[in-house]
Order: sequence, then C-alpha cells, then structure tokens
Amino acid sequence: MESFLNNFLQPIVDFANDWIINIGPTIGGEQIAVMVILLLGTGLYLTVRTGFVQITHLGHGFGVTTGKYDDPDDPGDVSHFQALTTALSATVGIGNIAGVAMAIHWGGPGALFWMWVTAFLGMATKYSEVTLAQKYRTTDELGNVAGGPMYYIERGLGSKWKPMAVFFAVMLAFTAFFTGNAVQANTVADQMNSAFGIPMVIMGAITAVIVAAVILGGIGRIGKVTAFLAPFMAAIYVFGALVILMLNFGSVPGAFATIVAEAFNPQAGVAGIGAGVFVVTLMWGVRRGLFSNEAGQGSAPIAHAAAKTDEPVSEGVVALLEPLIDTIIICTLTGLVIVITGTHEQRFPTEITLGGGDITWTAEVEPNRYGGVDAPESIEIANGQHVSTGVGVAMVSWHEASVDMLYTDEAQTQAFSGTVFPLRGEAVGADGTTYTSLYGDAVENGAPVTAAAFRQGLSPLGDWGHLIVVFGVLLFGISTAISWSYYGDRCAYYLFGQGAILPYKALFVLAHFMGAAIPLAVVWALGDVALAIVIWPNLIALIFLAPVVAEETRSYFERKPYKAIAQKRAAMGD
Repeated sequence: MESFLNNFLQPIVDFANDWIINIGPTIGGEQIAVMVILLLGTGLYLTVRTGFVQITHLGHGFGVTTGKYDDPDDPGDVSHFQALTTALSATVGIGNIAGVAMAIHWGGPGALFWMWVTAFLGMATKYSEVTLAQKYRTTDELGNVAGGPMYYIERGLGSKWKPMAVFFAVMLAFTAFFTGNAVQANTVADQMNSAFGIPMVIMGAITAVIVAAVILGGIGRIGKVTAFLAPFMAAIYVFGALVILMLNFGSVPGAFATIVAEAFNPQAGVAGIGAGVFVVTLMWGVRRGLFSNEAGQGSAPIAHAAAKTDEPVSEGVVALLEPLIDTIIICTLTGLVIVITGTHEQRFPTEITLGGGDITWTAEVEPNRYGGVDAPESIEIANGQHVSTGVGVAMVSWHEASVDMLYTDEAQTQAFSGTVFPLRGEAVGADGTTYTSLYGDAVENGAPVTAAAFRQGLSPLGDWGHLIVVFGVLLFGISTAISWSYYGDRCAYYLFGQGAILPYKALFVLAHFMGAAIPLAVVWALGDVALAIVIWPNLIALIFLAPVVAEETRSYFERKPYKAIAQKRAAMGD
C-alpha cells in the first residue's frame, strides 16, 4: 500500500494540490488559492445581494428553529430543528476540535480572527444555498424529499447545465464515502485506542453497527438521532470550555486581544520559518473556517431540503445559524482555551516515529516550493543535538517544529548519538544499533493540542479534562458519518434512482468499518481533493442564481407568511 501511494497516487495528489486546491496568485511571497478567493468573494457578493441577511434576519432564524412557526401540514420529512441538527452533526465535529488547533499551529492565534470573518460571510452563503435547495427540491417515488445543489443546478439554471449537476453529485458522493465517513471512523478508533486501549478493528465494528442502525432507517431516524446527539455532545463540549474560561476569566480579555492583534501583525509561528507571515495567517484561518462550517460546499443544503416547509426562505434563515454556532461560537471557545493554556506552543514527551506519521524535516536553508524542506539523505546527531554543517542544519521535526533533543529511551535519559536516515525511516546509533523510533519533547497539532488544553484548563478540578475531548471525538465522529451518509444516498438517488440507495448505504457501512481498520493516507488525500473539486460547480450556480435568492428574500419578508402560521398555531392552542 505504501509503495502504491508513493509511486502512483502521491504524484496525482500533488498535481491536484497544485492545480486544483492551491492554484492562485502570489502576494508577498505567499500564495493565495483561487478557491479561497472564490469562496470569500461569493460570500461577500451574496451578503450584499441578500441585504446582509445574517444581521437583519438573524433573530427570525432563531424563531423558526424553535418551532414557533412550524406548520404540521407543510410538505417535507423533518422539522426545521431536525434539519438544522442533521446539518450541524456533519459540520460540528472533529474540525471544531482539531481544525482550530491546526489553524493556530500554522497561522498563530490570529488565524481565529479570519475564521470569524469567514463564518460571517459563510452565513449568507449557507442561507442562499439552502433557500435554493428548498425552492428546487423534488419528491421521490416513495414520498421522500430530495434536494441539493444537483437539483438547483439542473432545475434552476436549466437542463443544459445537467452535466455540471451530475458532476457535482458524483464528486459529493465520493467525498461523503471517504472524508465524511472512513476518516471519521479512523479518528474515533484511534482516539479510543489511545485513551482506553480498545483495538481499532473492534471499535470500527462497534461504530459501524451504530451507523448502520441509524442510516438504514432513513432521514426520519437520522433526524431524530441527530436532534438528540448534536445538542447533547455540543453541550458537554461547550460546558467544559466555559468552565475553563471561568477558571481563567482574567486571561480571557488578553486572549481576545492577542487574537485580534496577531490577525494583522502575526508573530513567529509555531510551525517554523514563515508561519507568522500575514498571508499565511489569513489563509489558514480562512481554510479552517470554510471547512469547519462547510458554507459553499453544497452538503448541508441536502439535509435542509428535507425540512417541512413550503417557504424556501424559512429554512434558509435556519441554515444561516450553522456558521454562527459552528465557527463563531464553538470554534472560538476551542481557540480561547488553547490560547489561554498555551498548549499550542508547549512541548510534550513524544515518541518520534521515523518511518512516517507526523515526522517532518526542517532546516535553516531555503525551503522547497511546498514550504517545507526536502528530506536529506542523512542527519547527524551528537549527544541528542543536531550537528551544524556550517551551511544550514537539517533538523528532525515533529509537526513542523524541530525536536531539540533526541533520546533512545522513553524516559529520555539516554541521549542519541549517530545518524538519522529520513528516506530509510530509521536511525543508526554510534554503536551500530538501529532504531525506528526516537524520543523527545515535541509540539503537538490537531486534537491532541485541544485535549491537552482541556486537561490543563480543568486540572484544578482533577485530571479528567482531556476525556471531554475523547468523548467529543467519539460522538462527533459518529454523528458526522451518520449525516454524511444521507448526503451520499441523495446523490446516489439523483444519479441512479431509488434502487441505488440501499447498495450505497451498505457500501457506506463497509467503508466505515474499513476506515477504522486500515491506514487512511489514501482516503484522506482523495477525499480532500474531491471536496475541493465539488466546491466549484456549487459556487458557480450560487453566483448565477443570486437574483433568485434576492427575489425570494424580498417576497418572503414582504408577505410575512410566518405570522399567519403563528396565528394558526395560537388558534389551535399550541
């Protein structure tokens, strides 16, 4: 598998990263991806076209979500609240735990500010795509609602655009199969194995059974499960974060000040040379924000299309709450906890596995075009420290930050002397002993940073804070897979009809189990590329259909149909 990845797949993935994900102009020596420019530009355009809907009608979104304006006679499969929680179950997840930590690791605390900006614009994007999904949805032969970008591309732009709709459905089904499913299974299994020693295969089987039991019941059962699971898991996570902030209340204003100041004047970053550059901070904040709340990706509209309503805008205002809840609230809490505890800058005793994983190489020399340094044939170590060559020293690094001292034992009492061979994935000591792992104090990235922050932040109450993150990863991973299964089966229905749904679900469950049992370098790479590709047709459709969204918005708030529903409910005694 590793040989296949290196010799065949990796060049394809590198090509896709260069020409699909990262292609764009260079400013100040740093590249700004066209994909990011298009996402932000579309969000700004839709914000203006809808009259800043995320401000002017935010309160109405909360009112509709509470069920105040629900009409039981409206067409659809789930309530406004269930549609919101289904979509939130796919967006509020591991990205809120690991994604924020990654943004801060690469771009510094200021990256969180740009996540806020992205979420604000994303509220208008999410409102627009969900309004269109409701307007152009259809009903299948079993009476179930089907909607999403593939429908508003074909029905809104016209039949000549159907090839683009088909392309979107294929790519989103592919993305759901891997990124929204197998990766979640692997993350959950790995976390439970690290925390409790549960074998990954067994954990994969357990979560696969849970996912199967829910998704085979259709959107009705998915909506009921996520209506409980999403608020429950979010409440636990948010409560833990709020306790930490209360215990460190005096540090909160300073943390906010640091975030805002470093958004425009970033300091040296954790991840090495150049990580403090303004454009890098901006890009990492935007990327993590976009992939956190999924605004513009076209996934959430599929869940919202099933909501019970005959007024598209009434579901659109519900959807605009997602970036607010997901990014502006939950991601902010995560970021504040990390900044206050400082775990993004701390070093932890770590096993440095030389054969793969997070091992990297940094150097005090000119980086390659990917921003890193090509692995040297060998790196000399004397008494645990890197030996300078006088030209520029290559350094063994973990999460892009050099490990200052290397040891041969976990207790870190025996300093390593010898040669590290990066390309061979091993080290040879001065006495001829071969090592596949060394030890040292290293920075962390992703979920471990957040787990350490919760552990430290709640330490006055005991040594259990990290379990909130462990528990969050478990529930977030399962709920994300459940919600993405619905996105995938709606794409399968659009492409092949009713008969394709059950086979797709069966393959989805199988992929979930396999995701926990095998290395996921391949599915991570393919899923990321597919997700980047699927954004383009959706954003093109949103730009062309913006006048439709503007007209629907104007008509709805002039007619105020929700007032008639409220009067009807009052008359019925609700």
